[in-house]
Amino acid sequence: MAISLAERTVQLNAEQSLLVKADKDIEEGWQRLRDQEDRVRELMAGGHDTRQAERLVSLLRQTLVEWERHRTLIEQRVEYLRQEVAAG
Repeated sequence: MAISLAERTVQLNAEQSLLVKADKDIEEGWQRLRDQEDRVRELMAGGHDTRQAERLVSLLRQTLVEWERHRTLIEQRVEYLRQEVAAG
């Protein structure tokens, strides 16, 4: 069954909202990562064992890379839906 123009428009609006949220989450994530890197440097300067903190930094970075990949998929879906809506 074909999806109506109205349903496509609803989907487009939903995906655009997800894209805005993804952008915000990614931006905040990168800030958290920078904060954690600062903490690791402080721990190192204080002579503390930083292995676990460094592992956390690595995991945060990997997570952010995955979030950015997911954002790209949302972006592609938005473009597809825009074309569908424009084609009417």
